[in-house]
Amino acid sequence: MSDRVFINDVAARDGFQIEARWIETADKIAFIDRLSATGLAKIEATSFTSPKAIPNLADAADVMRGIRRAADVVYVALIPNAKGVERALDACTDELNFVMSASDSHGRANLRMTADQSLARFADMVRAAEGTSARLNASISTAFGCPFEGTVPAARVLEIVDRIEDLGIAGVTLCDTTGVANPLQVAALCEAVHERHPRIRLTLHPHNTRGMGLANALAAWQVGVRHFDAALGGLGGCPYAPGASGNICTEDLVHMFECMGVSTGVDLDALIATSETLPELIGHDVPGQVVKAGKADRRYPLPAAVAERQ
Repeated sequence: MSDRVFINDVAARDGFQIEARWIETADKIAFIDRLSATGLAKIEATSFTSPKAIPNLADAADVMRGIRRAADVVYVALIPNAKGVERALDACTDELNFVMSASDSHGRANLRMTADQSLARFADMVRAAEGTSARLNASISTAFGCPFEGTVPAARVLEIVDRIEDLGIAGVTLCDTTGVANPLQVAALCEAVHERHPRIRLTLHPHNTRGMGLANALAAWQVGVRHFDAALGGLGGCPYAPGASGNICTEDLVHMFECMGVSTGVDLDALIATSETLPELIGHDVPGQVVKAGKADRRYPLPAAVAERQ
């Protein structure tokens, strides 16, 4: 097998945040505990944001404190501000994922601030986390295009990554927030970030809005990206980005890599079994494909009429 890839499942945060049905805290904890047993590298469990902004994640601290932690899993929370840093650290969060937008229009809609204002806030957030063991990551929304402004120049994204690294943040996630990216674009931007910032731990966060999510993940892998966000069942979407649908599906991504001989460290059968619980949990079907069709090595008996002729 070639180099291992590392997958961060974001269903419990990015997926649950926009569900119409309130998911009970105990059910969120049980869901994350099942994910913990599948071999995922990371799980983004919740967000320490205002309950007024994201009511479905109002139980963030209870969830983070209540999960049964696996020693080899990093537990992540999305963090909007310095107060969120304090709450997340108090709940023993392993990794703090700061969020901003490369597009000022989306930043104003989602966070009520421009990219420059977000970066200034990041500096305060980094200071709030100093002296702790928490890892820091910065997610850049609309890195490949904005639903309001259209094209976001790659030069602007690279400038933002420059400033993030200057703050001492070791990881950057490039987010295709509304699924507008194409494989050539993804490969070019990921390669440019790698060349300019070889020490940055680069993650791709693709959405499958236009059916190119797995192709974009493959394009990123081909230029050296080894860290990916995905959501079980393909859940998710940004409530402040018109037209944004779900993330790429974790079990479909794992299946693709394993079929290619690329190690993920994930027990795909256990992942599929967990995905099968989602429709009952959230009250509707999910778009994942492998959970419906089975793995590529699934075999069926010959039709009886054919078998009789042999």
